Amino acid sequence: MESFQAFEPITENDIADFLARTPGFFDRHAELLAGVRLVHPHGQRVISLQQRQVELLRRRIHDLEFSAASLIHNGLDNVMIADRLQRWTEGLLRARAAGARPALVVEGLKAEFELPEVELRLWGLAAEFAALVGAGSEAERAGTAALLRPYCGPSQGQNVPAWLEPPVAAGSMALVPLRAGDEVFGLLKLASPDPQRFQTSMDTDFLRRLGELAAAALSCLLPLP
Repeated sequence: MESFQAFEPITENDIADFLARTPGFFDRHAELLAGVRLVHPHGQRVISLQQRQVELLRRRIHDLEFSAASLIHNGLDNVMIADRLQRWTEGLLRARAAGARPALVVEGLKAEFELPEVELRLWGLAAEFAALVGAGSEAERAGTAALLRPYCGPSQGQNVPAWLEPPVAAGSMALVPLRAGDEVFGLLKLASPDPQRFQTSMDTDFLRRLGELAAAALSCLLPLP
Protein backbone atom coordinates (compact mmCIF):
# COMPACT_ATOMS: atom_id res chain seq x y z
CA MET A 1 0.00 0.00 0.00
CA GLU A 2 1.32 3.37 -0.98
CA SER A 3 1.98 5.65 2.00
CA PHE A 4 1.09 9.27 2.04
CA GLN A 5 3.16 11.94 3.76
CA ALA A 6 1.20 14.41 5.92
CA PHE A 7 1.89 18.06 5.29
CA GLU A 8 1.47 20.87 7.77
CA PRO A 9 -1.08 23.47 6.64
CA ILE A 10 0.31 26.76 5.34
CA THR A 11 -0.05 29.55 7.90
CA GLU A 12 -0.22 33.32 7.56
CA ASN A 13 3.33 33.50 8.89
CA ASP A 14 4.47 31.16 6.10
CA ILE A 15 2.88 33.45 3.50
CA ALA A 16 4.35 36.57 5.09
CA ASP A 17 7.77 34.96 5.22
CA PHE A 18 7.53 33.93 1.55
CA LEU A 19 6.57 37.47 0.47
CA ALA A 20 9.41 38.96 2.55
CA ARG A 21 11.91 36.62 0.87
CA THR A 22 10.44 37.18 -2.61
CA PRO A 23 10.48 40.96 -3.22
CA GLY A 24 9.65 40.63 -6.93
CA PHE A 25 6.45 38.65 -6.39
CA PHE A 26 4.04 41.58 -6.78
CA ASP A 27 6.02 42.90 -9.75
CA ARG A 28 5.20 39.68 -11.53
CA HIS A 29 1.63 39.52 -10.20
CA ALA A 30 0.60 43.18 -10.09
CA GLU A 31 -3.06 42.26 -10.72
CA LEU A 32 -3.25 40.83 -7.21
CA LEU A 33 -2.57 44.24 -5.62
CA ALA A 34 -5.48 45.81 -7.47
CA GLY A 35 -7.82 43.29 -5.90
CA VAL A 36 -6.67 43.66 -2.30
CA ARG A 37 -9.32 45.22 -0.05
CA LEU A 38 -8.80 46.30 3.57
CA VAL A 39 -11.07 47.57 6.34
CA HIS A 40 -10.57 51.27 7.08
CA PRO A 41 -8.90 51.68 10.50
CA HIS A 42 -11.51 54.26 11.61
CA GLY A 43 -14.64 52.70 10.19
CA GLN A 44 -16.20 49.64 8.60
CA ARG A 45 -15.90 50.73 4.99
CA VAL A 46 -13.58 48.76 2.71
CA ILE A 47 -10.65 50.54 1.03
CA SER A 48 -7.99 49.49 -1.43
CA LEU A 49 -4.41 48.71 -0.48
CA GLN A 50 -3.28 51.94 -2.12
CA GLN A 51 -5.75 53.95 -0.05
CA ARG A 52 -4.54 52.20 3.08
CA GLN A 53 -0.94 53.07 2.21
CA VAL A 54 -1.94 56.71 1.71
CA GLU A 55 -3.58 56.70 5.16
CA LEU A 56 -0.38 55.30 6.71
CA LEU A 57 1.78 57.89 4.94
CA ARG A 58 -0.51 60.71 6.11
CA ARG A 59 -0.23 59.44 9.69
CA ARG A 60 3.57 59.25 9.44
CA ILE A 61 3.72 62.76 7.95
CA HIS A 62 1.56 64.06 10.82
CA ASP A 63 3.84 62.38 13.39
CA LEU A 64 6.93 63.83 11.70
CA GLU A 65 5.39 67.31 11.62
CA PHE A 66 4.59 67.04 15.35
CA SER A 67 8.15 65.89 16.10
CA ALA A 68 9.60 68.72 14.02
CA ALA A 69 7.39 71.28 15.81
CA SER A 70 8.52 69.92 19.18
CA LEU A 71 12.18 70.14 18.15
CA ILE A 72 11.73 73.72 16.95
CA HIS A 73 9.95 74.66 20.19
CA ASN A 74 12.69 73.07 22.31
CA GLY A 75 15.35 74.75 20.20
CA LEU A 76 13.77 78.18 20.70
CA ASP A 77 13.54 77.53 24.45
CA ASN A 78 17.23 76.58 24.53
CA VAL A 79 18.19 79.74 22.64
CA MET A 80 16.19 81.86 25.10
CA ILE A 81 17.86 80.15 28.09
CA ALA A 82 21.31 80.61 26.52
CA ASP A 83 20.59 84.33 25.97
CA ARG A 84 19.54 84.75 29.60
CA LEU A 85 22.62 82.92 30.84
CA GLN A 86 24.86 85.07 28.67
CA ARG A 87 23.31 88.32 29.95
CA TRP A 88 23.73 87.14 33.55
CA THR A 89 27.36 86.16 32.92
CA GLU A 90 28.09 89.47 31.20
CA GLY A 91 26.76 91.31 34.25
CA LEU A 92 29.19 89.42 36.48
CA LEU A 93 32.13 90.10 34.17
CA ARG A 94 31.41 93.84 34.09
CA ALA A 95 31.60 94.13 37.87
CA ARG A 96 34.67 96.23 38.72
CA ALA A 97 34.47 95.61 42.45
CA ALA A 98 34.74 92.02 43.69
CA GLY A 99 32.43 92.86 46.58
CA ALA A 100 29.58 93.63 44.19
CA ARG A 101 29.48 90.15 42.71
CA PRO A 102 27.40 88.30 45.35
CA ALA A 103 24.52 90.74 44.87
CA LEU A 104 24.88 90.52 41.08
CA VAL A 105 24.71 86.73 41.22
CA VAL A 106 21.50 86.80 43.25
CA GLU A 107 19.69 89.71 41.58
CA GLY A 108 20.75 88.60 38.11
CA LEU A 109 19.29 85.13 38.60
CA LYS A 110 16.05 86.59 39.94
CA ALA A 111 15.68 88.95 36.99
CA GLU A 112 16.83 86.75 34.12
CA PHE A 113 15.18 83.48 35.19
CA GLU A 114 12.12 84.92 36.96
CA LEU A 115 12.95 83.30 40.28
CA PRO A 116 11.17 84.88 43.24
CA GLU A 117 13.68 83.58 45.76
CA VAL A 118 17.43 83.14 45.38
CA GLU A 119 19.69 82.72 48.41
CA LEU A 120 23.48 82.60 48.49
CA ARG A 121 25.63 81.11 51.23
CA LEU A 122 29.42 81.49 51.23
CA TRP A 123 32.03 80.03 53.59
CA GLY A 124 35.70 80.74 54.17
CA LEU A 125 35.85 84.16 52.53
CA ALA A 126 38.79 86.51 52.88
CA ALA A 127 38.50 88.75 55.94
CA GLU A 128 37.60 91.88 53.93
CA PHE A 129 34.62 90.08 52.34
CA ALA A 130 33.42 88.05 55.32
CA ALA A 131 30.49 90.37 56.08
CA LEU A 132 29.13 90.48 52.50
CA VAL A 133 27.07 87.28 52.60
CA GLY A 134 25.68 85.32 55.49
CA ALA A 135 27.32 81.96 56.08
CA GLY A 136 25.17 78.94 56.75
CA SER A 137 25.63 76.46 59.55
CA GLU A 138 28.34 73.81 59.59
CA ALA A 139 25.64 71.19 58.96
CA GLU A 140 24.61 73.12 55.85
CA ARG A 141 28.22 73.34 54.70
CA ALA A 142 28.79 69.62 55.25
CA GLY A 143 25.54 68.80 53.45
CA THR A 144 26.49 71.00 50.52
CA ALA A 145 29.88 69.30 50.30
CA ALA A 146 28.11 65.96 50.06
CA LEU A 147 26.10 67.02 46.99
CA LEU A 148 27.67 65.34 43.98
CA ARG A 149 25.34 67.24 41.66
CA PRO A 150 22.66 69.91 42.06
CA TYR A 151 19.53 68.86 43.92
CA CYS A 152 16.09 69.42 42.40
CA GLY A 153 12.83 68.60 44.10
CA PRO A 154 10.03 69.68 46.41
CA SER A 155 10.67 72.18 49.17
CA GLN A 156 8.82 70.07 51.73
CA GLY A 157 8.68 66.33 52.39
CA GLN A 158 10.94 63.33 52.73
CA ASN A 159 13.09 64.13 49.68
CA VAL A 160 14.37 67.38 51.16
CA PRO A 161 17.92 67.12 52.56
CA ALA A 162 17.72 66.91 56.35
CA TRP A 163 20.34 69.64 56.83
CA LEU A 164 18.36 72.23 54.86
CA GLU A 165 15.82 74.73 56.14
CA PRO A 166 13.53 74.94 53.09
CA PRO A 167 11.64 78.11 52.11
CA VAL A 168 8.12 78.02 53.55
CA ALA A 169 6.31 79.50 50.53
CA ALA A 170 8.18 77.58 47.82
CA GLY A 171 6.71 74.61 45.99
CA SER A 172 10.04 73.38 44.60
CA MET A 173 13.70 74.32 44.76
CA ALA A 174 17.18 73.65 43.48
CA LEU A 175 20.41 73.51 45.48
CA VAL A 176 23.60 74.24 43.57
CA PRO A 177 26.97 73.73 45.30
CA LEU A 178 29.79 76.18 44.50
CA ARG A 179 33.31 74.77 44.46
CA ALA A 180 36.83 76.10 44.10
CA GLY A 181 38.76 73.06 43.02
CA ASP A 182 37.54 70.23 45.26
CA GLU A 183 36.52 72.50 48.14
CA VAL A 184 32.94 73.68 48.61
CA PHE A 185 32.74 77.35 49.52
CA GLY A 186 29.17 78.24 48.64
CA LEU A 187 25.59 77.22 48.00
CA LEU A 188 22.96 78.68 45.69
CA LYS A 189 19.38 77.98 46.69
CA LEU A 190 16.80 78.66 43.97
CA ALA A 191 13.12 78.47 44.93
CA SER A 192 9.84 78.75 43.05
CA PRO A 193 6.18 78.59 44.11
CA ASP A 194 5.60 76.27 41.13
CA PRO A 195 6.00 72.64 42.36
CA GLN A 196 6.91 71.60 38.80
CA ARG A 197 9.68 74.17 38.29
CA PHE A 198 12.38 71.99 39.87
CA GLN A 199 11.54 68.30 39.64
CA THR A 200 13.50 65.33 40.93
CA SER A 201 13.64 63.87 37.40
CA MET A 202 15.18 67.01 35.86
CA ASP A 203 18.47 66.97 34.02
CA THR A 204 20.85 69.03 36.18
CA ASP A 205 23.54 69.80 33.59
CA PHE A 206 22.36 73.39 33.16
CA LEU A 207 22.32 74.00 36.93
CA ARG A 208 25.78 72.47 37.20
CA ARG A 209 27.13 74.87 34.56
CA LEU A 210 25.38 77.78 36.24
CA GLY A 211 27.06 76.80 39.52
CA GLU A 212 30.45 76.63 37.82
CA LEU A 213 30.01 80.15 36.41
CA ALA A 214 28.87 81.52 39.77
CA ALA A 215 31.79 79.82 41.54
CA ALA A 216 34.27 81.26 39.03
CA ALA A 217 32.85 84.77 39.52
CA LEU A 218 32.88 84.51 43.33
CA SER A 219 36.23 82.76 43.78
CA CYS A 220 37.91 86.20 43.91
CA LEU A 221 36.38 86.59 47.39
CA LEU A 222 38.42 83.68 48.78
CA PRO A 223 41.75 84.17 50.57
CA LEU A 224 44.80 83.97 48.34
CA PRO A 225 46.56 80.60 48.57
